[in-house]
Amino acid sequence: MIAYPLWLIRLAIWWLRQARRRLRRPPAHVAFLLEAPPPEPGAAPQPVWRRFLGRPPLTIHDLADQLRAAVADGRVRGVLLHLRPLELSQAQVGALRDLLGEVRAAGLRVTCWAPSFTRATYQVACAADEVLLQPGGTLGPLGLAREHVFVADALERVGLRADLLQVSPYKTAGDALTRRGFSPEAREMAEWLAEDAFAEIVAAVSAGHRLDEAGARALVDASPCTDEQALAAGAVDGLVSEEALPGRLGGDVRGWATARRRLRRPRPRRPGRVVGLIRVEGLIVDGRSRQAPLRPPLAPPLLFQDQAGDLTVVEQARALAADRRVAAVVVWVNSGGGSATASESMAAALAGLAGRKPLVAAMGAVAASGGYYVTTPASRVFAHPGTVTGSIGVLAGKLVAGGLFDRLLFQREVVHRGAHATMWSADAPFTPAERVKLGELVERSYRLFLERVAGARGRPVGDVEPVAGGRVWTGRQALGHGLVDELGGLERAIAAARDLGGLPADAGVREARRGRRELLPVPASVPSVAAVLTHALHAVAALNRAGTWWLCPLVMPEDGG
Repeated sequence: MIAYPLWLIRLAIWWLRQARRRLRRPPAHVAFLLEAPPPEPGAAPQPVWRRFLGRPPLTIHDLADQLRAAVADGRVRGVLLHLRPLELSQAQVGALRDLLGEVRAAGLRVTCWAPSFTRATYQVACAADEVLLQPGGTLGPLGLAREHVFVADALERVGLRADLLQVSPYKTAGDALTRRGFSPEAREMAEWLAEDAFAEIVAAVSAGHRLDEAGARALVDASPCTDEQALAAGAVDGLVSEEALPGRLGGDVRGWATARRRLRRPRPRRPGRVVGLIRVEGLIVDGRSRQAPLRPPLAPPLLFQDQAGDLTVVEQARALAADRRVAAVVVWVNSGGGSATASESMAAALAGLAGRKPLVAAMGAVAASGGYYVTTPASRVFAHPGTVTGSIGVLAGKLVAGGLFDRLLFQREVVHRGAHATMWSADAPFTPAERVKLGELVERSYRLFLERVAGARGRPVGDVEPVAGGRVWTGRQALGHGLVDELGGLERAIAAARDLGGLPADAGVREARRGRRELLPVPASVPSVAAVLTHALHAVAALNRAGTWWLCPLVMPEDGG
């Protein structure tokens, strides 16, 4: 095997570099700059030639490796996290807070500094030993605001309407298209999601500043604050310019790019078995996965997100199941669902994989409806406290464009045979007979969903129904309802997979390769309008082909502030 000779070469180089690093003193503090929202897993593997076109953004996995290298050196006294104003999901906030907690538990002092804090970055900073703000900076509003948009009137204005059937009033994925405001059930659900997310913010502030709940809520309500107000309220520990940080921290501060040349590095990983990684990100569709060429501002997120195709995921699951070097697998899910049939295909393939080697699921910002369904074969399911999950329910329907055709003066004639041949036609709403048939499809799909969840959680169907019916939960609420097993992100899921697979703690992670027939956008500085529209139309066509959808609410905004 060529792997072992290459490892011996890397080992020799490592010994030479270690000898040099022993003679060079590392900085007292290592600084890490976070200037863009870090994804948990990085971008999917790309061809070698594309890797030279630009540096990928720092991922949480990369940051974890760098922080652990600083901890393992043994000579570094602390780390400094430089936070720029960022929009972070609650899942990213949770992952970063977990990392800072890990560093502190290892004995290093953690300091967070920012020119100004947003709600999200301040929540991260509250996990540090010390929170510093630039003089003249601000502490933004720490409260929570989420906007829900309803477009039924806008659709009607152009001659369109959505004709949908949902399994229960809590299955609100179509409400944005059919209503002019919240239904009582949708408002109830939005309120409990917001309340739990706000409780998480208050808990972070409380733990970071040793305040009781009332004190933490008072601090949140007092924001936004000027730098002096934040210091007086105890929201920050000091007002320090970036240039004055070495004096404040009591030692030299070097960025990772400089410090890494002086740090002792771990021994190169010996060739051996690894953890496999499969990702299910974006809209779940029948067919192959596609990457969105562009995400236009103010555009419907459903149409311009990545698409996870069942053909791609099934092929990857089968490949990892057959790969002898893969001892365990993590499926990373960041999806609000989509096609019911594609979700079932993925779940079936993952169940086959789980029958051969341990399978662990990790949820990102959202893993709901079909996104929750595909995690059911896993023996352990991890979710961040702020993960949007659940939405165990079914939705089906179509967009009726007959009014638009009339306004455009389109004259159309249809010749058909069979009682329900025109059921999915966009010309008119469902007839009463067609609605009965649609109800049968929805009921069967929902029953299958309930049975899959009940089997995975080891509970009777009757125990699952009260938390199903399309109800959406945060990860912490889902844990209380028995829908997930533990709180944590991708890093904890990988550690669990290593343990279940009998692997050492430093075993590598290898992502499943993309299929050769994958439909990827052609790299370009500015994607063409045709490419963007083709991607959006593919999403619409994929949902139309599916018939029934396991889809969570279309608009689940994250203020990110």
